[in-house]
Amino acid sequence: MSSPEIAFLSWGQMKVQGCTVTYKDCKVWPGGSRTWDWRETGTEHSPGVQPADVKEVVEKGVQTLVIGRGMNEALKVPPSTVEYLRKQGIDVRVLQTEQAVKEYNALVAQGVRVGGVFHSTC
Repeated sequence: MSSPEIAFLSWGQMKVQGCTVTYKDCKVWPGGSRTWDWRETGTEHSPGVQPADVKEVVEKGVQTLVIGRGMNEALKVPPSTVEYLRKQGIDVRVLQTEQAVKEYNALVAQGVRVGGVFHSTC
Protein backbone atom coordinates (compact mmCIF):
# COMPACT_ATOMS: atom_id res chain seq x y z
CA MET A 1 0.00 0.00 0.00
CA SER A 2 1.45 3.35 -1.00
CA SER A 3 1.31 6.69 0.74
CA PRO A 4 -1.17 9.20 -0.70
CA GLU A 5 0.25 12.30 -2.37
CA ILE A 6 -0.44 15.74 -0.96
CA ALA A 7 -2.47 17.16 -3.85
CA PHE A 8 -2.80 20.77 -2.68
CA LEU A 9 -1.31 23.09 -0.06
CA SER A 10 -2.01 26.72 0.78
CA TRP A 11 -2.18 28.67 4.04
CA GLY A 12 -4.55 26.75 6.32
CA GLN A 13 -5.58 24.18 3.70
CA MET A 14 -4.27 20.81 2.61
CA LYS A 15 -5.82 18.23 0.31
CA VAL A 16 -4.67 14.61 0.26
CA GLN A 17 -5.12 12.57 -2.91
CA GLY A 18 -8.16 10.31 -2.68
CA CYS A 19 -9.63 12.17 0.32
CA THR A 20 -12.56 14.57 0.19
CA VAL A 21 -11.66 16.37 3.45
CA THR A 22 -9.72 19.65 3.41
CA TYR A 23 -7.31 19.59 6.33
CA LYS A 24 -5.71 22.43 8.27
CA ASP A 25 -3.15 20.11 9.87
CA CYS A 26 -2.92 16.47 8.88
CA LYS A 27 -1.24 13.14 9.41
CA VAL A 28 -0.63 10.87 6.40
CA TRP A 29 0.70 7.32 6.09
CA PRO A 30 0.62 4.44 3.60
CA GLY A 31 -3.05 3.95 2.82
CA GLY A 32 -4.53 6.82 4.79
CA SER A 33 -4.75 10.26 6.33
CA ARG A 34 -6.63 12.13 9.00
CA THR A 35 -6.85 15.48 10.75
CA TRP A 36 -3.98 16.20 13.12
CA ASP A 37 -5.90 17.52 16.12
CA TRP A 38 -3.38 19.10 18.48
CA ARG A 39 -5.89 18.92 21.35
CA GLU A 40 -5.50 15.13 21.45
CA THR A 41 -1.96 15.45 22.83
CA GLY A 42 -1.93 19.03 24.13
CA THR A 43 0.44 20.13 21.36
CA GLU A 44 1.39 23.79 21.13
CA HIS A 45 3.86 25.63 18.89
CA SER A 46 6.37 25.37 21.73
CA PRO A 47 7.63 22.87 22.81
CA GLY A 48 6.13 21.57 19.57
CA VAL A 49 5.73 18.11 18.02
CA GLN A 50 5.89 15.44 20.72
CA PRO A 51 6.45 11.68 20.33
CA ALA A 52 2.72 11.25 21.06
CA ASP A 53 1.96 13.28 17.92
CA VAL A 54 3.92 10.96 15.63
CA LYS A 55 3.34 7.59 17.36
CA GLU A 56 0.21 6.80 15.31
CA VAL A 57 2.07 7.33 12.02
CA VAL A 58 5.09 5.34 13.27
CA GLU A 59 2.75 2.42 14.05
CA LYS A 60 1.68 2.36 10.37
CA GLY A 61 5.13 0.98 9.48
CA VAL A 62 6.72 3.99 7.81
CA GLN A 63 10.42 4.07 6.84
CA THR A 64 10.58 7.86 6.71
CA LEU A 65 8.59 10.55 8.52
CA VAL A 66 8.41 14.10 7.21
CA ILE A 67 7.43 16.83 9.66
CA GLY A 68 6.14 20.14 8.33
CA ARG A 69 6.84 22.94 10.84
CA GLY A 70 4.40 25.44 9.35
CA MET A 71 4.65 28.05 6.62
CA ASN A 72 6.76 30.33 8.85
CA GLU A 73 8.31 27.45 10.83
CA ALA A 74 6.60 28.48 14.06
CA LEU A 75 6.04 24.85 15.13
CA LYS A 76 9.05 23.51 17.00
CA VAL A 77 10.34 19.94 16.89
CA PRO A 78 12.33 19.15 20.04
CA PRO A 79 15.37 16.85 19.93
CA SER A 80 13.44 14.29 22.04
CA THR A 81 10.97 13.72 19.20
CA VAL A 82 13.72 13.30 16.59
CA GLU A 83 15.52 10.91 18.96
CA TYR A 84 12.31 8.90 19.52
CA LEU A 85 11.90 8.47 15.76
CA ARG A 86 15.53 7.49 15.19
CA LYS A 87 15.29 4.90 17.98
CA GLN A 88 12.37 3.40 16.04
CA GLY A 89 14.66 3.12 13.01
CA ILE A 90 12.83 5.86 11.14
CA ASP A 91 14.51 8.43 8.91
CA VAL A 92 13.12 11.82 9.98
CA ARG A 93 13.04 15.03 7.94
CA VAL A 94 12.01 18.30 9.56
CA LEU A 95 11.25 21.12 7.11
CA GLN A 96 9.21 24.24 6.46
CA THR A 97 5.78 22.92 5.37
CA GLU A 98 5.98 23.80 1.65
CA GLN A 99 9.40 22.12 1.47
CA ALA A 100 8.15 19.23 3.60
CA VAL A 101 5.27 18.56 1.20
CA LYS A 102 7.65 18.60 -1.79
CA GLU A 103 9.98 16.18 0.01
CA TYR A 104 7.08 13.95 1.06
CA ASN A 105 5.63 13.82 -2.48
CA ALA A 106 9.09 13.05 -3.94
CA LEU A 107 9.42 10.12 -1.50
CA VAL A 108 5.92 8.90 -2.43
CA ALA A 109 6.94 8.97 -6.11
CA GLN A 110 10.01 6.86 -5.22
CA GLY A 111 7.80 4.25 -3.55
CA VAL A 112 9.13 4.91 -0.03
CA ARG A 113 6.84 3.95 2.88
CA VAL A 114 6.60 7.55 4.01
CA GLY A 115 4.40 9.24 6.56
CA GLY A 116 3.98 12.85 7.48
CA VAL A 117 2.63 15.30 9.99
CA PHE A 118 1.98 18.72 8.51
CA HIS A 119 1.04 22.11 9.99
CA SER A 120 -0.36 24.39 7.28
CA THR A 121 -0.41 27.78 8.99
CA CYS A 122 2.24 29.79 10.87
